[in-house]
Amino acid sequence: MNKPAPIVLFVYNRPWHTQQTIEALQNNELASKSELFIYADGAKNEKAYTQVEKVRSYVRAVSGFKKLTVIERDKNWGLANSIIDGVTQTVNKYGRVIVLEDDLVTSPFFLRYMNNALEFYKSEEKVMHISGWNYPIEINALNDVFLWRVMNCWGWATWADKWQYFEKDTDKLINVFTNEDIYKFSLDGTADFWKQVLLNKKEKINTWAIYWYASIFKQNGLCLNPVQSFVQNIGHDNSGENCSKTNSFFSKNLSINSDIKFIEKIAENDMALERVKAFYKFNSRPYKKLIRKVLKLLFSNNKK
Repeated sequence: MNKPAPIVLFVYNRPWHTQQTIEALQNNELASKSELFIYADGAKNEKAYTQVEKVRSYVRAVSGFKKLTVIERDKNWGLANSIIDGVTQTVNKYGRVIVLEDDLVTSPFFLRYMNNALEFYKSEEKVMHISGWNYPIEINALNDVFLWRVMNCWGWATWADKWQYFEKDTDKLINVFTNEDIYKFSLDGTADFWKQVLLNKKEKINTWAIYWYASIFKQNGLCLNPVQSFVQNIGHDNSGENCSKTNSFFSKNLSINSDIKFIEKIAENDMALERVKAFYKFNSRPYKKLIRKVLKLLFSNNKK
């Protein structure tokens, strides 16, 4: 393995969540060989100030990594702007990057998976994104990983030559996407991902993830997913603006597979795609509200 990719972690005002994220990351075998950059956003208002300072005090003393750099924003950037800036700065300097937020607990083999995937697919033009999380789908008959069109942002990685295509231009996106594009973008009409773009247009939300997905989509790119997640989101406890109480849904056993077998065929996995589409098509009454929350949470990332 080459030198591990730098890790970029975005934090704000949740001390307990941040500590869980850091401690899980410290338990990764490659932590001591990895550089960690922590972007700590500034307080939005007086109410947030105390918690923001608690987070900053904690992250300044973090150990267990090859090198720690803490970037303390002098004002509130908001998660979208902070991520776009932090990822761009880091990936352009180092060529590749692993990205986390302050409510993501990782498997001890998360960094191994991410770094191995970054190395394995570095020369594959169509593979633009590595995801650490997967939907709760049936994994029978699937390999360790699969390729498909959609980007998941709960623990992810990319390369500088792929991130260069990132563009957040809502009007341009709306103008260039055809109805056929929107249909395919929204998992063949099963998931209304396009709504995220329209909500940004109306300035009801300010997000970044849907634009990264759209940037990948426009390049006919593919994203790598593990069949079993290396990441668990612990933020669905009303501690963030988009974090409602859905912990039972997102809690799952994390992968401890230290020897992921990557696939050489660069094509979308139809079986995995159909299973995720079936997840979104599931119409039994108890899950309708939950699925709407999933759509919002996966691409909104508007906690601040």
